[in-house]
Amino acid sequence: MIIAPQWIGDAVMTEPLLRRLHARGERLTVGALPWVAPVYRLMPQVAEVIEFPFAHGGLQLKARRSLARQLAGRFDTAYICPNSLKSALLPLLAGIPKRVGYLGEARVGLLTHRLKNPPKAQRPPMVAFYSALSGATDAGLDRPLLQMDPVQLDVVLAELRLMRHAYVVFAPGAEYGPAKRWTARHFAELARRLALPVVLLGSAKERDLCTEIADLVSAEQPGKCRNLAGETSLAQAFSAIAAAQCLVSNDSGLMHVGAALGVRQVAIFGSSSPLHTPPLNEHATVLWLKTDAAYQPPLDCAPCFERECPLGHTRCLVDITAASVLQNIELVTQ
Repeated sequence: MIIAPQWIGDAVMTEPLLRRLHARGERLTVGALPWVAPVYRLMPQVAEVIEFPFAHGGLQLKARRSLARQLAGRFDTAYICPNSLKSALLPLLAGIPKRVGYLGEARVGLLTHRLKNPPKAQRPPMVAFYSALSGATDAGLDRPLLQMDPVQLDVVLAELRLMRHAYVVFAPGAEYGPAKRWTARHFAELARRLALPVVLLGSAKERDLCTEIADLVSAEQPGKCRNLAGETSLAQAFSAIAAAQCLVSNDSGLMHVGAALGVRQVAIFGSSSPLHTPPLNEHATVLWLKTDAAYQPPLDCAPCFERECPLGHTRCLVDITAASVLQNIELVTQ
């Protein structure tokens, strides 16, 4: 059993771990929260996905004990991807004899095979971090891979009234916070400069942000943007990304989905670091002013990994221009 992370991007980055486990003959069942489960349905090495009936916050011991009784005796090993105490409870309660995970949140007694958890500043890229749970000493930056069923993809595109490679997807959200989000004004300027129409994707919480972008564009170019934020299932959003001409996003879960699907993409980084969570995709380009020698004064504050800019200026994002993103779109789509 794999206990999945609770974030979409992290779930994508566990795929190389699952590929390693499957290659050595392990049958894989993934336990995941409902908003992450669709990621694992695009991994052919996963035999079964169990959606956990848990919510954010609290140990929810009653629900965990109930599910543990159903799972008892089914598994030899549990690989626990999150670092939280509650994520390690279910394998213990289900009596899974081998429980592998990183030390964290007083989990010593819950794990039988414990990996040292390096400080965040010294943590390797997340793909390698998760892959190390397999016991491999060569865990590196294997590219995560998701596989979309082509027949199902055509069905979903028909439902969404989209044509392959006839639009650009914008994913302007980032669950972590505004210090990871390029501005709505910049996204709108980029949309106005593009020849193709734009499809805006995101969660219901990002609906207002996407509406703001669409409204800024529609004043000059009515109908240029189609706002699907909050109107699609996660599986439908994956299909829309898979068939796009290009994906433009912040460092977010949908960025990692696009990378794992091999979509041409431009990824915009601000407070986070592409050295830690890069889009592992040969068709990706990354914009990060921290490594731009021509950008002055240098961004000594980056990466800060904060939800909001501690200095109040968010230069790392504000100073990335729509023109520079457009130039990179043209490069990856040639």
